[in-house]
Amino acid sequence: MSEENKDLGDKAEEAFDKAKEAAGEAAEDAKEAAGDFKEEAKKTANEFTEGLKNAGGDNKKILAGITAILVGWLGVHKFILGYNKEGFILLGLSLISIILACTVIFAFLIYIPGLIGLIEGIVYLTKSDEEFYNTYQVGKKPWF
Repeated sequence: MSEENKDLGDKAEEAFDKAKEAAGEAAEDAKEAAGDFKEEAKKTANEFTEGLKNAGGDNKKILAGITAILVGWLGVHKFILGYNKEGFILLGLSLISIILACTVIFAFLIYIPGLIGLIEGIVYLTKSDEEFYNTYQVGKKPWF
């Protein structure tokens, strides 16, 4: 029986050594996979950063155009493009025209800010990306 126990002990030692080797190999594979993942994550982060730097002209054009058509009377599209003074002018004109709409003289004012927003939205969306960028973001042309 002692030989059987010795054989079992040797077999257990061999199994332990094999398990230890397998665990070491698995750890090395995991380290290699983690390194690959790290490199891939850095690459993806750099691509995302580059994409953010290059984005803006087209995205602002579409966003400004759609908001100008839908809520142009509030001047939201002006704030998106960075024209705060012009945005407050449209917003103030809208609020004044709503307040004074009960008088016949100022009733026509209520349509002016909406008409300005509609026209500017159409102009924004019909321009090419390069033309929009050069005109409204580089050239800082605030109206039409």
